[in-house]
Formats: sequence, structure tokens, C-alpha cells
Amino acid sequence: MKKIIDAVETVVDQALDGMVVAYPEYLVRVAQTSVLARANPKEAGKVGIVSGGGSGHEPAHGGYVGFGMLDAAVAGEVFTSPTPDQVYAGIKAADHGAGVLLVVKNYTGDVMNFDIARELADADGIRTEVVLVNDDVAVQDSLYTTGRRGIAGTVFVHKIAGAAAEEGLDLASVKAVGDAVVANVASMGFALTSCTVPANGKPTFELGDQEMEMGIGIHGEPGIERVPMMSAKDVTARLFHRLVDELSLTSGEPIAAMVNSMGATPQLELAIMTAHLGQLARDGGLVLERVLMGEFMTSLEMAGASLTLLRLDEERARQLRARADTPALRIVGH
Repeated sequence: MKKIIDAVETVVDQALDGMVVAYPEYLVRVAQTSVLARANPKEAGKVGIVSGGGSGHEPAHGGYVGFGMLDAAVAGEVFTSPTPDQVYAGIKAADHGAGVLLVVKNYTGDVMNFDIARELADADGIRTEVVLVNDDVAVQDSLYTTGRRGIAGTVFVHKIAGAAAEEGLDLASVKAVGDAVVANVASMGFALTSCTVPANGKPTFELGDQEMEMGIGIHGEPGIERVPMMSAKDVTARLFHRLVDELSLTSGEPIAAMVNSMGATPQLELAIMTAHLGQLARDGGLVLERVLMGEFMTSLEMAGASLTLLRLDEERARQLRARADTPALRIVGH
């Protein structure tokens, strides 16, 4: 294992401090916690938004703390759910008097610990709601989930629900916006290599030089099928058609997309995939209104990528365009 770390035990703690050093205009660390919160909190009377999960998915989730997205992000150890007390600290940091929406990826540990944190918040008089993200079409159930996993589509929930909160919608309405994103988003990824969890010290799975893994998770989980290496054109088409079928998209519909690196795939290769995505959308008569391309939800140093498609309506399109200013995603807004 070659990693630029000091000790396995201090990886997350040091990384959180590093985020604050790099982005002091955006982030503060809540003392004695694994919570990153907005350096400039939103005004009183607006809904707060909290997300989080295991570390190793950077820039998720601390990179999305800022105007127009999250009020706080809670980090667990690498690929490990944050504890309920840490989540509760995030809820308190995000509470501005109008309640807090929790955006939770559908993993058993995350669901359980965020639910316990909600009970703590309720006892303290803080209202909460949950949006459960399950955009991964590759598997229905896995070692980590009941139902589909939550992966990169979560970032679209952060962005669109975050815009709704900034607009001043109440808690029930912000939750409804987030739930509508979940109902209209689908993702699937592939890997060219595994990743190495620092505490394990070896790759989670092995792939041959001419093999790729389809349908991988973001915790280093193997996929649903091992296939021979494909061209960028072929793998993009395979993912695209699966997502179009999943969402029952039809000609003329507007969509947004995310081409996401799993951690080690360079922009050059993502851009080639994105060029094919544009052609596939045109061929299918879909209106590709916006593409996010880069690292949004990774799996440590895994080589590979995921594709996310989001069906847009007028409201989601407007909220996707709305201004956001965070370390990992900045949209000028119009």
C-alpha cells in the first residue's frame, strides 16, 4: 500500500483539518466533532441541510458545504458510517430555527445512525426530515443495503434541495423537492481497478489487465459483472441506455447528467465519455441541459467512472441553475 498518510488512525481527523486550512472562507470544524459546517451560516428561519457518510468519497461530503448546498457534513471513518452523536452535532450546527433536512445515502449503517440522531434532535426540539437516496441501478440489494444503494446522484439532491432551502421553502417543501430528485435520478458505475482502504492495506478486489467491473459501489464493492475492457464509446453507451431505460426517458425530455470520476480517472478520459454522452443524448432526442464532469463522489483511488442522469422539469432545472458556492461545486447562477 502506497498512500500519503501518517497513520491509519488519524486519516479522517487530519483530512478534516486540512479542508479547513484549504477553504477557510467556506468551512469551520465544529469543535470535538467530525462535522464541517458553513463558515458563513445561512440566515435564521431557513431550513438547514445535513449530509454525510464514510470518508473516502471526497469531495463528498464536506466539499459541498456552502451557499446553496449543505449547511453541515458529517464524516465517518473511511467507508464507515458516522456515529449518531456526530450526526446530531451536524444537525445542531445546521439548525436555524426552521428544521433540518437529512440527505442520507441508502446504506444500512447510515440509515440507522441518522435515525438515532433524529431521535436525539427530536428530544432537543429540532424538527428533522429525511431524503433517502437510492440512485444506483446496478443492484437491488447488497451486503450494505436493503434496496438500491445511494451513490453520485446524491450530489444532485444536495444541489437542488439546497437551492430550495435558500429560496426559503419550509421543511416539508424542501423534503418534497429532494424526494422528487430521488424519483427522477439514476446512476451506475464501473471500475478499471479496485481501491485500497487504509485500514486493510490491500485492494478490495483484483482485476486483470483486460478486465473491467460493471456496477461497482462506492465502498470498493465488486460489481455485478466482470467484462472485457471496452472502449469509451461502448461503456458510455452501455451505462446511458441502462439509465434511460430505468428512468423511462422519452424523446424531447430535458435531462442533466453527471460524469463522475471514481478517484483516479483523469479529466481527459471523462471528457471523452462526455463527448459520447452528448451524441447519445442527441441520437435519443433528449435535451441535455447541463453536464457536471469531474470528481463528485469517489471511492478513494479507484480508476473508473459513474454516469448519472436526472430528468428535469422546470423547477428542477431552475434550482439546478441557481447559485451555489462551495469548495467542490460553484455555479454562478442565473
